[in-house]
Amino acid sequence: MATSMRGLTQFIADIRGARVRDLEEKRINKEMANIRKKFKDGNLDGYQKKKYVAKIIFTYILGYKVDVGHMEAVNLISSSKYSEKQIGYLAVTLLMHENSDFLRLVVNSIRKDLDGNNEIDNCLALHAIANVGGSEMAEALVEDVHRLLISPTSQTFVKKKAALTLLRLYRKHPNVIPAAEWALRIISIMDDMDLGVVICVTSLVMALAQDHLDAYAVCYTKAVDRLNRLVIEHEYAATYAYYKVPSPWLQVKLLRLLQYYPPSEDPTIRSVLHQVLQTTMNNSAEPTRNVQHNNAQHAVLFEAIGLAIHLDSSSPLVGTAAVLLARFISSKETNVRYLGLDTMAHLAARADSLEPIKRHQSTIILSLRDKDISVRRRALDLLYSMCDVDNSELIVGELLRYLRVADYALREEMVLKIAILTEKYANSYKWYVDTILQLISAAGDHVGDEVWYRVVQIVTNTEDLQEYAAKVVFEHLRAPSTHESLVKVGGYILGEYGHLIANEPGYSPIEQFQVLHSKSQFCVASTRSLLLSTYIKWVNVFPEIKPQLLNIFERYRHVLDAELQQRACEFYALASRPDDDEFLQNVCEEMPPFPPRVSALLGRLNMKHGDTEDKRTWIHGGKEANLDQEIVKRKNGTAAADGEDQDILGSLVGLEISPTITDAAGTIPEPFTVSDGAPRLSIGPQVDHWFDKLTYAMEGVLYEDDQIQIGVKSRYQGHIGQLAIYIGNKISASLTSFTTTIHVASLDALSVTFAKMPPSTINPHTQVQQLLHVECKKMFSIPPVLSVSYLAGSHQTIAVRLPVVVTKFFEHVKLGQSDFFERWKLIGGPPRESQSVFPIELNSAGQLDLAKHRQVVSGHRLNLLDDIDPNPNNIVAAGVLHMSVDGKVGCLLRLEPNREAKLCRLTLRSTSETVASEVQKLIQKPLKAGESTRKP
Repeated sequence: MATSMRGLTQFIADIRGARVRDLEEKRINKEMANIRKKFKDGNLDGYQKKKYVAKIIFTYILGYKVDVGHMEAVNLISSSKYSEKQIGYLAVTLLMHENSDFLRLVVNSIRKDLDGNNEIDNCLALHAIANVGGSEMAEALVEDVHRLLISPTSQTFVKKKAALTLLRLYRKHPNVIPAAEWALRIISIMDDMDLGVVICVTSLVMALAQDHLDAYAVCYTKAVDRLNRLVIEHEYAATYAYYKVPSPWLQVKLLRLLQYYPPSEDPTIRSVLHQVLQTTMNNSAEPTRNVQHNNAQHAVLFEAIGLAIHLDSSSPLVGTAAVLLARFISSKETNVRYLGLDTMAHLAARADSLEPIKRHQSTIILSLRDKDISVRRRALDLLYSMCDVDNSELIVGELLRYLRVADYALREEMVLKIAILTEKYANSYKWYVDTILQLISAAGDHVGDEVWYRVVQIVTNTEDLQEYAAKVVFEHLRAPSTHESLVKVGGYILGEYGHLIANEPGYSPIEQFQVLHSKSQFCVASTRSLLLSTYIKWVNVFPEIKPQLLNIFERYRHVLDAELQQRACEFYALASRPDDDEFLQNVCEEMPPFPPRVSALLGRLNMKHGDTEDKRTWIHGGKEANLDQEIVKRKNGTAAADGEDQDILGSLVGLEISPTITDAAGTIPEPFTVSDGAPRLSIGPQVDHWFDKLTYAMEGVLYEDDQIQIGVKSRYQGHIGQLAIYIGNKISASLTSFTTTIHVASLDALSVTFAKMPPSTINPHTQVQQLLHVECKKMFSIPPVLSVSYLAGSHQTIAVRLPVVVTKFFEHVKLGQSDFFERWKLIGGPPRESQSVFPIELNSAGQLDLAKHRQVVSGHRLNLLDDIDPNPNNIVAAGVLHMSVDGKVGCLLRLEPNREAKLCRLTLRSTSETVASEVQKLIQKPLKAGESTRKP
């Protein structure tokens, strides 16, 4: 650029040659005046505009204010020459902010570059949108960016930039992107052949999935499949092997993405994931001498350990991980120690037993004195998470000792965590009071109001503790230097319970008054107000020091602070009333216990952990805290921090020595729940006909169009079934990003899982087979839905019902005539009977189509019983429904067709009324006139 514009080269040389700032400013002012004149005169060609705008950009980069050249930059963007367009885009991104009015002028030019076939122009436009795209520009151009991402003709580097541009727009303006609507199309790009594209799209999916878990649920299978191809099958280009580690950045992102969702119930996916995690841990068992290889391997390993903990904290994999983590927290490398402590805190937050972590307690405590503050912070988090009843006194004592020398950045968080642990795991109230008062003395200004409020609450609600608390706080107040928070605690406790110790040596009323009042001169007005309330309480219980207290009230009646003055005046009037007046006694009665309520300390601690772009899937504080947090998430949908509006005084209500941790303050993504609504079913002239026929047939076509054919073969035995799904590609191009998912409306009644991971590509004119394992647990009425999506020029999605109905799980029963009618009568009528009369069609000869009637009944796996009914046209059948959870249910059938009336009566009796009703509907549908012959 500089070599082609001599004027720019000379201008830069002059600036660099200026020895003092005055000469530099003089040269710049001269140049800016010349540029203004040239722009004012007009008639500049593209080269001249480019040169002058480049000089303006250089001036801006030097730190000088620039108020010229904006329109010229806008005009350069419309140029057909790359060099001019490049300078124009550079000027726009540097000189303008996202709310600039000039940006509205370039939207159409940017859209033109996005829609063009020139990849360089595409990239320049994407850079501009990502850098300065405000909400208006995002709304106007987000569709064009998305089109570039999904277009099969886009180059790989354009797709990468388009994905990252969408990610940038989503983080700045999340409402602009229809994330749920675009979900399947974006996820399909995770199967792209180029791993660079996959990395960028995975970053986008991670951000979108955190806020739209249901819509992006398909990415779970995609992520597992890609990990399997990278780690197990070594399917990657050599350029993406970083020091022999296959694309570590992509592995880390995929492993993190899987942690956003609950563990899959599909045994095939679980098996593949277990193999991937096992291989990753085996590969990292021994470090090598190559630092870069170790770094990449450790990045993947720590994320793999996090996923293993998320999947099953009691699995052998996690046992292996615990051994590895123990080695890492003693490593010489700071980064490894940091990650080891952080991952061990994750383990402590999920594990059923803390014993593997407690073995390394001394090492973790030593990490509090690490030279790196980030390691010290992680050690604090881990100690907080691994604390329980057995080691609470040791950990709290160690934290208190370290608090005196801890970094100021850590102290506030340490105080909250010490206070929470002390309250949660206190073996005795006395230990709790001693520890909290030590904490207040040591931490000073870092003690929030929540801490001393909670102490007051506990002492007030625990009668056995009041006398001891009064003694201990009095001893702390005797120290030469006392923090104001301790004065507040002392003022409240001595005012309420000082009379309990007044008769003991060294704790007389006058001594209590002298000690407490000597601290008041160093306190702010709010604390002095509290002390005045203490004094009026003493007027009631300690009449011997009433003169001294009246003197204090008298002096404070003349202070400038309105609050203090009002209190002093009112208290002086109260204290001056006659001794036999009961009004003072009534006003100064002892505080009643506070009603139970959760501690505000937890909310304050959680507020410190704000949202990040990549949200944690767990919180510090042990398994109990995480379980409680998940319950709250389920109840409330989303958990939010109480925020600054929370009234801290509200925390005074309630007291329990072991509170329940309830809120995560937004640090965890929303919980994943399977939506009850099935995917929207594909419609077609024969789709319903194919499904209805397969309900009483074992094989046939389920779906077919110009591109794809889906066929089914099935077999059943008892409550177990197996379906072979045959998917054929009818076109001359491959079906890529092929995805199949199963939606089951009632997971506790029916289980449908793939036998192995589905393929991601179907070659031209070929067929693939997918096996499904089916198990009937309870009665169900809604068949599972098979969703198929693929790329064939454009993105296609098909959703069809699988012919898995309750009659598939029937087994034959042989009954004689007497046995049949005996059971028929035993079951009785409604509600265990379901009966319907419906029209039927005769065959071409005008006779009853008895062959079809028998085919439908036997196809629904009911045993046809001959010679039971005296009318040979009637059909009698019996079967037993097998369910793995609810056991067996018998079912009897009578089908009575009438040729003259063209009607048929169908009667089902069963020991379960829901079974009788459902079987009646299934058998009636193919027999009913108009239904059985409904074809295109």
